[in-house]
Amino acid sequence: MQIKPFFDPATSTLTYVVFDEGTRDAVIIDPVLDYDPAASKTATKSIDEVDAFVRASGLTVRWVLETHAHADHLSASQILKRRFGAKVAIGARITEVQKVFKGVFDLEGFPTDGSQFDRLLTDGDVLQVGSMTVKILATPGHTPACLSFSIGDAVFTGDALFVDDYGTGRTDFPAGSADELYRSVHDVLYALPDETRVFVGHDYQPGGRELRWQTTIGSAKRNNIQLKAETTREEYVKFRTTRDATLSAPKLLLPSVQVNIAAGRLPKKHANGRRYLSLPIAAVPELEEDERISPRAEARGSDALAKPAAGGLA
Repeated sequence: MQIKPFFDPATSTLTYVVFDEGTRDAVIIDPVLDYDPAASKTATKSIDEVDAFVRASGLTVRWVLETHAHADHLSASQILKRRFGAKVAIGARITEVQKVFKGVFDLEGFPTDGSQFDRLLTDGDVLQVGSMTVKILATPGHTPACLSFSIGDAVFTGDALFVDDYGTGRTDFPAGSADELYRSVHDVLYALPDETRVFVGHDYQPGGRELRWQTTIGSAKRNNIQLKAETTREEYVKFRTTRDATLSAPKLLLPSVQVNIAAGRLPKKHANGRRYLSLPIAAVPELEEDERISPRAEARGSDALAKPAAGGLA
């Protein structure tokens, strides 16, 4: 088994190509679709780098594996599916996430049965990819659908467990749970052999240090800044809940979730040929009332549309 990491500095995301050196079969974990929020424009620079490596290495991509529905980047899974014929898989509890965000974004007609994905994975499932056995570990807490992928002597933990000096993922997203994440890390991941290599979903490079994408289970148990082997559930839940209350929402939260619960598909085109993302607004109380247009404003409405007032945008 060989592992090739790719880092997207815009979102601090790590994508992995994991492949069988003999058969050249591969899986790709957590691919990134570039998104410029100011222009609301997508691009493929990140995934093109992955594509170039796959082709140069003569790999056959069998699966695109999502550790969860990401809130900080758009998934490029559909591009990989089109380019390589790969299937897309995610945790079966994605249906819970879909139900939450269908309501948040008022997604009329959006299926919440996970049918957008080729396969829904549950704890204990196994995928055979060449000589590689991919074991599925349910590691909820950051989101209910979070999975880790155990392959050989390595485990890919997504946002459940980061490198030692950064800790663990946040748990304040809808249906997240600090209690569940404690169990996932302490009882599931820390039950793996100490020599297991851990490949994380993000590295935020605290203090400006060099990029790191790897630790070990033994090192995490001894040194993880938030959750060591001896950390109690009560200590962790209190810490995580307190810390999460101070965190800002990821800047790509709203576009990312809408795309990622649909397996990386963009919203369908409107009649004008354009696609639109929804943007819920938390209005101040004065604007929560039904708007009333005064008779005077209504009377001058057509003139205001026809001729902008002086001092308007040039």
